[in-house]
Amino acid sequence: MSVVPRPPASRRNVLAAGAAAVSIVFTGAFTELFAGSSAARGHEGYGPLVPDPDGLLDLPKGFHYRVLSREGDRLRSGEGQVPSHCDGMAAFGGRGGHVRLVRNHENRVDAAIPVPVVEGLTYDPMGKGGCTALELDGQNRVLSERVAIAGTAVNCAGGRTPWNTWLTCEETEDRAGTNGYTKDHGYVFEVDGADPRRTGAVPLTAMGRFQHEAVAIDPRDGTVYETEDAFEKPFGLFYRFLPRKPLGGTGSLRAGGRLEAMRVPGVPDLSAVRETGTVFEGVEWVPVPDPQAAETPIRFQDFGPKGITHGQKLEGCYWGGSSVYFVSSFAHRDEGSAADHYGQVWRYDPHTHRLTLVIAFGPDTDLQLPGESPDNITLAPDGGLMVCEDGGGAQHVFGLTRRGEVYPMARGRQNIGTPGAPEWGEFAGVTFAPDYGTMYVNVYTPGTTFAVTGPWR
Repeated sequence: MSVVPRPPASRRNVLAAGAAAVSIVFTGAFTELFAGSSAARGHEGYGPLVPDPDGLLDLPKGFHYRVLSREGDRLRSGEGQVPSHCDGMAAFGGRGGHVRLVRNHENRVDAAIPVPVVEGLTYDPMGKGGCTALELDGQNRVLSERVAIAGTAVNCAGGRTPWNTWLTCEETEDRAGTNGYTKDHGYVFEVDGADPRRTGAVPLTAMGRFQHEAVAIDPRDGTVYETEDAFEKPFGLFYRFLPRKPLGGTGSLRAGGRLEAMRVPGVPDLSAVRETGTVFEGVEWVPVPDPQAAETPIRFQDFGPKGITHGQKLEGCYWGGSSVYFVSSFAHRDEGSAADHYGQVWRYDPHTHRLTLVIAFGPDTDLQLPGESPDNITLAPDGGLMVCEDGGGAQHVFGLTRRGEVYPMARGRQNIGTPGAPEWGEFAGVTFAPDYGTMYVNVYTPGTTFAVTGPWR
């Protein structure tokens, strides 16, 4: 294993909060973020955010939003109310230009509005989380909204499959008997938003039982990469799952496979790596001793004398070009990390077994400005990235251009300056329609799903 440092990233001063772009320019390996992107045009954002007179969502001039769904409204299926805590989400194309959204609900046992229990779609009747599915026409009018899976717990993020289903992830390790649950939790479930009964509520147990966050699949060989957002030290691991039936289509992941965790020799904690562009050669993958964590959570298990590599707040995960990218939203020394940062994006190349820190934020800037603590992440129409901000007080969606500049795309207003408003107004689940004409995004609390249209190109 060798470590190859590159020249340190240059960082200009952050502009005033109302500026068109928060200019944070990176050198080194930054362009690797956009490997395989089809769009060539770059820009410095869409201009300053314009205050929304309705107090919901500030957007640049020329952009408009539509509220698709709000917590507490009635589901169009008649199955109950729109559940609380809208989180990870994906958009899929449908017939006649329709778009199908599959949306997570990160509900714990105390959630105000649980995902309704539906026969044939419920894993554990005591679980309050799950997914709902919306079908939209070409003008983003809601045609249907229904339960896609119920009885799961703390459905945070996930990822789409090459065969156009959604993998929803439980961010918990609670066992049966805890919090009234009747079954063990901490699994991934496959959800077909077009026909939920096709997938039902079957845990993909071979993919491990841990505090799942997000997944991404290598479209070439079917390897599934998984992040773990463990809340306490030792923090989460980065995993790969080698399916027994790779790229086998809907239901194929139930056939099992092998779960492994990433070891970067000599690096027990990813937060200690500070230089953008640092490269680690010879990354290893170590079999997980007990994927079901029957006695011990996986991150505590014995991976041998060389140990294993941990990282705080391992969250967003996506596939781009020939590599998988994953996000560490932040790391804090006072919570047990080796160093502080306000966000890292890592790139792993399976062909070369090389891990690269392609971008690192902070801690030398204000945490509340756009461009800090990345969480859910997706490719944007210009070939850059669109990112949801994480952390307390997070209220932004921000873009990251191909040239390395950060710009604000949206600011939530529902929870700003309102006495008694929920603290967790952060965005989640950012995703684009297949034609990139609409951005869909959720606000966590109060659970709200927006469609944003405008001059994306």
